[in-house]
Parts: sequence; C-alpha cells; structure tokens
Amino acid sequence: MRNKLLGCLLSTMLISCSGTQTNTPEQENTSTNLPVEREGVKVMTLTKGDFHHELVSNGKIVARESAELYFRTSEVIAKIWVKNGTSVRKGQKLAELDMFKLNNILAQRKNSLAQATLEMQDVLIGQGYAIDNISAIPEDIVELARIKSGYHQAKVQYEAALHDVEQATLVAPFDGIVANLFDKPYNTSKSGSAFCRIVGCSAMDVDFTVLESEFPLIKLGDKVEIKPYTSTQETFTGKITEINPLVDSNGMVRVKATINDGQELFDGMNVRVSVKRVVPDQFVVPKTAIVLRSGKQVLFTLQDSIAMWNYVQTGLENMTEYTLMNTEGSELKEGMTVITAGNVNLAHESIVKTD
Repeated sequence: MRNKLLGCLLSTMLISCSGTQTNTPEQENTSTNLPVEREGVKVMTLTKGDFHHELVSNGKIVARESAELYFRTSEVIAKIWVKNGTSVRKGQKLAELDMFKLNNILAQRKNSLAQATLEMQDVLIGQGYAIDNISAIPEDIVELARIKSGYHQAKVQYEAALHDVEQATLVAPFDGIVANLFDKPYNTSKSGSAFCRIVGCSAMDVDFTVLESEFPLIKLGDKVEIKPYTSTQETFTGKITEINPLVDSNGMVRVKATINDGQELFDGMNVRVSVKRVVPDQFVVPKTAIVLRSGKQVLFTLQDSIAMWNYVQTGLENMTEYTLMNTEGSELKEGMTVITAGNVNLAHESIVKTD
C-alpha cells in the first residue's frame, strides 16, 4: 500500500513539471521587440586653441617695505609720540630715551679725545715736528704718535657715544604705519627686542608656494589674481617677480608676486592666489567630457549617432577644462565630434541623439 502511494505521488509530480515546460505554438512564435531608446547627449567639435591655465595656491601678503626698529641702549623711555596704527612720514620722530646719562657719557668721551689729541701733539713736538702742519709730517711718525697717546681708542669711544646719542631717538625710515608697539613711557627699553615695526603700505607683495610638479608651469611675468579670505568679492591683480630656484623638504617652491593697488591689504593677511597663463595649441575639452571606466579616463566621440569609446590622458586643468595629452598616436583628430554631457552611463557603440 505504501509503494502504491509513493508511485502515485511521483506520477503527479512528473505530470506537473512536464506541464510547466510545454509551450503552445503561439508562444513559440512570439518574439519580444523592445524599442531602442537613444541617450540624449551634448557635443562639441574638437579643435586646437588657447588653454587658460590656472594654478591655485594659498599665500600671505608681505609689505615690500618693512623694518623693525631697536633702541641700541637700555635706558628709560622718556617719550613715545605714536601708537599702533599711526601713519608716519619718513624722518618723523617715534620715541626717545632719557638723554641725561647718554649726554654725560658723550661729554666724557669728548674730553678724553681732546686730552689724547694734546698728548699726540706733545709726542710730535718732542720729536721736533711742528704741529701746525701735521700733513707735512711723515704718516708713520703721526701714526706712532697716535698710538702712544691713545688717540685711536679715545676717538673710537667718542664715536660710539655719539652714535648712542643719535640712536636714542627713533625715527621712521620710510612712510608707513606703526605696528607691534607694546612698550610704555617710563619703562626701561629692551635693547635685544624690537621697540616697534614700521610697515610700508605703498606697495604689497604676495608670498606663496607651488608644488614641484607645477614649477615648470610658471614663469616670471605671469599674471596672478589675489583674493583675501576676508572678502568674497574684491580681487586684486599682480604679476610674478621672483621664483626661488630651490625645492624645500616638502616638495614646494616659493614664489613672490607684486600686487597692483594693494593699499587696502595688510601685512600677513592670508589670501588665495590664482596664477593664470595662456598655453597655445592645445586640445581643450570640458571636464564633463571625461568619465572614468575601470579607473581610466575615457572620452566619447560621436560617429553617425554612435558613441565611440576612447582612452585619453589629461594634462593641464583649470576650474572647468582639461587639456588632452599624447594625442599624436591616438585616433583623436581635429574636427571630431566630442560628447560633453550625457556620457555618464554610455557604453561603447551606444546609440545616442544630440540635444
């Protein structure tokens, strides 16, 4: 009885499976014909032309004229006539030390010099020379008299004291603005640290760096655009004036550019620098024309409504465009139609239509 039930069950399963695999003649003769949907693309004609290369870097504004001023002696500061942010003219007085001690030392050195001069004259008279015409005395005799009398040492000390008196009053070396002034009157000056800094505002430079690989792409005279990070609209222009021919440990090269009309900029300000130059005779395509396939750059060209796959290598770039490299041995020729948009999902020999 058990074997009969198992046989019936197997027969039922075979009949059911054979029923699912059998097609009617109408089904065998029916084919699925789906309409081919063409991708919509945008195109351009591949031609050689000028490429506007743009190199972007970060930089700092540097005043072309800048000087730190020091007091040469440690004395009490008697007067300060300026403060941070004060505009000064060349030769204008900034601050002055108490002069009593310095003038006293100068008077002593002057007296010592006078005494040494008299002793020198006594030495010459003792050797039978007339001191009213020292130029007629042999130079070696005069030099010996100066050494014996201590004239040289007295003169050096007097000149040093005179220099200290002259340097006790700080003056502006050029037109500019006072910065980093932190001392106050009636305090002792620090001879080893700067009293203040004078920053010239008539001319500004920008100091920035470029990568070692970008170094061949720049040259003296290239145009630059400077945009402060504190401003979203104002842009300044200039040109490259210095390229330091040295690559540092980080693979960077320092570059300096002058700025036209940079009076509104401040020394030390952080800016964005764009170096712009024109590179002629280049195949230039929009960045949207390049897509990645298996990690390689691909450019699609259009031939009779069919998208053709081309491996390419890009060179220079700016914000919106690439140049194509090594096109001599490739199938890319001037005058070909290049797909610039709608190419993200394209495959080789896809049928497309232009918008």
